[in-house]
Order: sequence, then C-alpha cells, then structure tokens
Amino acid sequence: MKKELEPVTAGQLTAITNKLVVEKIGHTALITINNPSANTWDSESLSGLKTIVELLNQDRSIYSLVITGQGEKFFSAGADLKMFADGDKAKAREIAKQFALAFETLSQYQGVSIAAINGYAMGGGLECALACDLRIVEAHAALALPEASVGLLPCAGGTQQLPWLVGEGWAKRIILCGERVTAEKAVEIGLAEQQVSSGKAKEMALALAENVATQSPSSVRACKQLIQKARFHPMWQALPIERELFIDLFDTEDQREGVNAFLEKRPAVWKNS
Repeated sequence: MKKELEPVTAGQLTAITNKLVVEKIGHTALITINNPSANTWDSESLSGLKTIVELLNQDRSIYSLVITGQGEKFFSAGADLKMFADGDKAKAREIAKQFALAFETLSQYQGVSIAAINGYAMGGGLECALACDLRIVEAHAALALPEASVGLLPCAGGTQQLPWLVGEGWAKRIILCGERVTAEKAVEIGLAEQQVSSGKAKEMALALAENVATQSPSSVRACKQLIQKARFHPMWQALPIERELFIDLFDTEDQREGVNAFLEKRPAVWKNS
C-alpha cells in the first residue's frame, strides 16, 4: 500500500524562499509575492513557486490556492529588467525557461488557483495571473504586457493565455499596442472575473476558495482537466474523455460520500481520495 506523504507546513513552504510567504487557511494555501518594492520575479522566486505548487499538489488537505502581492501598489511588476541588460542570450534563455516552468506548473495545479490582483500586474506579473483559473482585480489595479516597448515579448504564456481569455483583438491591443487595461475594462473583456474595492481582492479570493472547499476535490480536479482540454481539443474528442472521467470518479471515496451526504441531507466530509 502506497504511504501518503505528510502535508508540508506553511512554515516549511515559506522557508523555500522568503520571497514567497505561504499561509494555510482552512483548505486554502495563500501565497504572497514578497519581493519589494515591486514584487518582481527572479530565479529564486520562480524556482520557489514551482516547488511550492508541486508540494501543494501532494497535500490532500489543500484544495485551492490564492496568490497575491505584498503591499497595496503591486501584485507583481514582472521580471526585473536588470537581468536582461547585458544582452546575454544564454542567461535570457535560462530565465525564460524558469518563467515557463513556474507558470506552467501553476497553470497545471490540480486544485483551483485564484489571483488576487491587488495592484499593478505588469509583464510576468500579469502572466502569473493568467496562469491562474480565476482573477479578482482591485479597483485601482492596472494590467499590461509591455514587453514589446523594451524590445522583448511575453515569454511565460502571455501570447497564448491572453487571446484565449479576451480574444485576438484585445490581445493585440494589449501586446502589440501596449495598451494598459483598467480593472473595469479587465472585467468587461474577460481578463478578470470580478472587480472589488481596493484592499478587498484577497478577501474575495479567499471567499471563492471557501466555495471550492464545499465541492468534491476529486470532482474539481477532473472538471478542471476537462475545461482546460477545451482550449486544445475539438469537443468531439473531449466528450468521450468526459464520460470516462465521470466513471473514474466511482473509484473515489468522495463520490460515495457526496451522494450519500446528499441523500442523508448532511454536509459532505471530503477525503480528497
């Protein structure tokens, strides 16, 4: 019988890098980007994010994660451009790979990921939010992918994730024309799901995460796989997979618990197994 891994504590997760502070709140992991003054990403924090998400995937007590920025001004300003100032292609390739690995790992997180955008989300900061399942944006926030204005391009999923959410036209306005998007416009075009007052994004994101905790973690995991397949597969290819994943849920404790809890008119107690 396979031995289950012991959950990693919030302190152990934070110890991976002090540039990412991790708290556990119920069934939610709250990750705070903590790299003043603009919460930029670097090799240490990118590697740390990848490791933290991988460990959270193994923690059966955690069903969702919320990521936000320290302070009131920045969610994240993206990459520190000083890393690219010398024009070293080998270094640039390595940094681009680190961004890709971190944010692709975040995108593939098996639970629900929510970005609480509490300020500027620029470049790699916005790409981090794009890698999440949901985005809550505060009223004063601004979102942009300004890489072309400094002779670069979004290399951590921005050119692919953004068109899927907002359509080709708005993706071109944001990336090719350098348009900065307000919180109100972000919701209007589908870049964010909800706008809240300044200082309230984390609170709303944690409330959404509480809603996730009322759902079967096994079901959420399967549903997320299917929703994301819609990006890459014709519907007729995904429909048989949908049926098979439905049947697979009958191998889980959560399926039996969920149905019986409903019939017995009581709250379900999920096992995430």
